[in-house]
Amino acid sequence: MFGQRAAGAKPVQSKFGSQSKEVAKPAEDKGKQLVDPSDAATAERDSDANQAKEQSIQAHAKRREEILAEVVERIDAGAAVQMSREELEGELATMVNEILIEKRIVLSQRETQDVTKRLVDEMIGFGPLEPLLEDESVTDIMVNGPFQVYVERRGKLVLSDVRFRNNAHVMNVAQRIVSRVGRRIDESVPLVDARLPDGSRVNIIIPPLALDGPSISIRKFAKQKITLDVMARQENISEPLATVLKIASASRLNILISGGTGSGKTTLLNALSRMIDPGERIVTIEDAAELQLQQPHVVRLETRPPNIEGKGEITMRDLVKNSLRMRPDRIILGEIRSSEAIDMLQAMNTGHDGSLSTIHANSPREALTRLENMVSMGGFNLAERALRTQIVNAIDLVVQIARMRDGIRRVTHVTEVVGVEGDVILAQDLFTYEFQGETAEGRLNGQFRGSGLRPNFLPNAAYFGLDRTLMAAIGEEYDE
Repeated sequence: MFGQRAAGAKPVQSKFGSQSKEVAKPAEDKGKQLVDPSDAATAERDSDANQAKEQSIQAHAKRREEILAEVVERIDAGAAVQMSREELEGELATMVNEILIEKRIVLSQRETQDVTKRLVDEMIGFGPLEPLLEDESVTDIMVNGPFQVYVERRGKLVLSDVRFRNNAHVMNVAQRIVSRVGRRIDESVPLVDARLPDGSRVNIIIPPLALDGPSISIRKFAKQKITLDVMARQENISEPLATVLKIASASRLNILISGGTGSGKTTLLNALSRMIDPGERIVTIEDAAELQLQQPHVVRLETRPPNIEGKGEITMRDLVKNSLRMRPDRIILGEIRSSEAIDMLQAMNTGHDGSLSTIHANSPREALTRLENMVSMGGFNLAERALRTQIVNAIDLVVQIARMRDGIRRVTHVTEVVGVEGDVILAQDLFTYEFQGETAEGRLNGQFRGSGLRPNFLPNAAYFGLDRTLMAAIGEEYDE
């Protein structure tokens, strides 16, 4: 009954060859797309795999936290801080193995090593950020609270799988970073600029200013030293443009590097600084010391924030003034942000040729305008013509760099400041980057095109015996 077949009975065959008595129902909606069962199965397998991976990550994190809690109870924190990384790692490896046996936790050798390394990072390193700091493909790290950590790889932002336990865990890492450079971060000082031991730049901002938890932004420095030749190979600049920039730096031009946030201004400044003669005395001035100069005679100065009573602050302007008493051959200002612009201009105009600095601006013309605005913001009531004349006499070259949408940083303009006519600063482009299209892989195509104009700093190049090389790079025949 109820459709059961007798033993040995053959199934009923329909004229469509079906083995089943059920008749296929007609599609109710002819326009409805049918899902390929294989696609659905693949999607389900992927979902299961992702879920299993997430569960594995969570289980591993739970075991690590359990072991960490046990280690914290047993270890002498004061003695651990005094140990070298290798000594601490050896002690913790022994302790972790003991805990695994006592707690009957089964981990592979690789997982045990990973747990030990993470414990060392938690105790004397920067916790969950350590793997990202060691990854050379990562150029920026952005912590947005405990559960969201973005990184930049090849110029693109991606969400990493790094997590903190909670806001207190992020704060602990933040305090460890700033304490190494003699600074503090708390409710009375909720934002701070600092640096890592390798020179990487760090900005930290915490509640109540950051509403969703502590935020840490790290601009990493590549371990590979970037030179103008390396930038030419990476297509950040062209070979002729690299030659012109080398000559400009070697000829002691005052160069202003302009660009947006993360465009590579500091990297380009470091590359240009390699052309400075090793016999020159260089003074660098920064909010957080990050420049990596290779010359032997470098004096590094760093600003100091006010103390808890609001006293003791040393500003960029204070350091620029002091640097003039230190007999520098060149002054390198990490970034012009405020009223120190007037002191830097005066330094460039009083015999400190070959000085370098960076500024946030979207074009060479805007960079010069921002310089004017910064001087005005400092309370200096100079006539427009007098101020612009001072800028023209101080700045020889403005190099504009940008991070383009394919993630590659390129120099878009090399602009020479040539004079002032009336109240207008005169400038000419020696090189510009012209966009020409895009490849199938999303990489931009373009050309670094020289204007063919004779540089105004040709006499400076001739003084150093570089005039013929300069004109060859510009693409113009040169007759003395």
